[in-house]
Amino acid sequence: MGERIPLALPRLLQLCSPALPVGAYAYSQGLECAVEQGWVQNELSAGHWILGLLDHNLQRLDLPIFVRLYQGWQVANAGEVRRWNARLHASREAAELQREDSHLGAALARLLTDLGMTEAAAWRNASRVCFATLFSLAAVKWDIPLQAATTGLAWTWVENQVAAATRLIPLGQTASQRLLVTATPVLIDAVHSALTLPDEDIGAAAPGLALAGALHETQYSRLFRS
Repeated sequence: MGERIPLALPRLLQLCSPALPVGAYAYSQGLECAVEQGWVQNELSAGHWILGLLDHNLQRLDLPIFVRLYQGWQVANAGEVRRWNARLHASREAAELQREDSHLGAALARLLTDLGMTEAAAWRNASRVCFATLFSLAAVKWDIPLQAATTGLAWTWVENQVAAATRLIPLGQTASQRLLVTATPVLIDAVHSALTLPDEDIGAAAPGLALAGALHETQYSRLFRS
């Protein structure tokens, strides 16, 4: 018989599962507007949009801040956790994107509290809470290694974007799987960079995402909340 699988692996899969009851399926993070405006029209342009944000936004903002949130939870430094949570929330490019992050973060906080994670209780009704903050808490409490947890958070984002593109363009199932395959090496590079990025280099500018997030607020017909 082979080596016993560590419990951290199924816990990570649980966190990354589309079945996680936080409501992520209701959000497209501006992709719906990008499709409406004609910026994203097919598999190729969907790949440019998703991988561009992964490379220029997640790699330089979400993922390195996630690393610091994880480290803050590791040493029970509540001040550091609050500081980086506030930094990430303030970096959202549009009001809808802020509300999305707060909704997902609060939903995960409620779930983790119900699962017995007492540290999550204070974030259940917080008005400015990020999904990455509670994801990192769960990763620490469930002994998921930092690199694996960061990869899991990035994969969750990519998979949700591909799922949104599948519904919006629409894409076929094979095309969606090709996008995930194409995204994998970019994702691995983004995680590697995020793990070593110094504090002074954290930050990203995504004008297209900002425009999409703002324009979506008044878009006439919508499937998604962002």
